[in-house]
Amino acid sequence: MVTPERVASEVADRVVFMDGGRVPELAPPDVLFTARGNQRTADFLSKVLRR
Repeated sequence: MVTPERVASEVADRVVFMDGGRVPELAPPDVLFTARGNQRTADFLSKVLRR
């Protein structure tokens, strides 16, 4: 399912970030949206999150 970050944070146990058909990051929402371990994930989220 593709969903806005707020919905994912509220309903998901894990969030997958996909890039070019690959999964560079899979983590609980609170981890993925705050302590991004993958640079591509961090770059993407910095452009789409409004915090």
